[in-house]
Amino acid sequence: MIYISQLSKDYLVHEKEAGFGGSLRAFFKRETKTVKAVSDISFRIEAGEIVGFLGSNGAGKTTTLKMLSGLLHPSRGEVRVAGFEPKRRQKEFLKTITLVMGQKQQLTWDLAAADSFLVNGAIYEIPDEVYKERLGELTEMLSLEGILNKQVRKLSLGERMKCELAAALLHQPKVLFLDEPTIGLDVNMQSAVREFIANYNARYGATVMLTSHYMADVTALAKRIMVIDRGELIFDGDLQHLIEERAPEKILRLQFDTPQHSSLLGSYGKVRSCNDLQAELLVSRRDITKVSAKLLGDLPVADISIEEIPIEEIIGQVFNQKQKVEERI
Repeated sequence: MIYISQLSKDYLVHEKEAGFGGSLRAFFKRETKTVKAVSDISFRIEAGEIVGFLGSNGAGKTTTLKMLSGLLHPSRGEVRVAGFEPKRRQKEFLKTITLVMGQKQQLTWDLAAADSFLVNGAIYEIPDEVYKERLGELTEMLSLEGILNKQVRKLSLGERMKCELAAALLHQPKVLFLDEPTIGLDVNMQSAVREFIANYNARYGATVMLTSHYMADVTALAKRIMVIDRGELIFDGDLQHLIEERAPEKILRLQFDTPQHSSLLGSYGKVRSCNDLQAELLVSRRDITKVSAKLLGDLPVADISIEEIPIEEIIGQVFNQKQKVEERI
């Protein structure tokens, strides 16, 4: 469904020194440099896949999505989405995709959400009966009852985000580019949006490419992740495989009845933290059951829990490894 080969995007950036003197010199001779926002990335995404696209701020995630949706023209490389070349922005291509950006809105601020939906229905030439059917489905899936006739300005952030999703999906696109769709939402609303995306993917077989700084979005939806750093694709693979490869240990959280010293706990596993009555140990996945039983038998344990290492830490390891390689070079 999505094919990219050696995709790159360069920007020519003007630079000047601070102060009046710098401004004056820049007026007569402007210094420029080329910034590589995306550098020779290649990947394929099959129909129906949900893929998490991760990276820090400025890594190139949004630039890539804009090239895939046709908003930006690549400097080099080949792009195909559902068989179309995005930069040509053909009518049939635009009916195949949608781009939702959590930090930008498409709904008209002073109109009711339902009015903006009607505008989108006309733009995409959706027949009246089909429009009513799809709006009914989206209203049910997103629980929009009672808010469609409110002015967008009077909606809460969560309500507005759900209406943004509905507006973007009225034409029933095959490919969804979702850029931070849960940004700024509370925990309950984030969960509701994630559930909707999963249900939409299951019902219509849509291909989803998702960027998010909330790792819960990615772990809940995507089996495959791609990690981009400074324009370069540094990881593309199965999320569970990455977790098992980068985190061969689990976290054992312990609460004690009496204070325990870290030197004593070191014989059970790698001490992650120790603070009198509380401690965290890193224990090999294959030994976690045996070590837990031994701790319960040897020490005054009041409570014990086993957790995965946070995915944020694992992704951080991927970035750190790349930086160490660059430093050696």
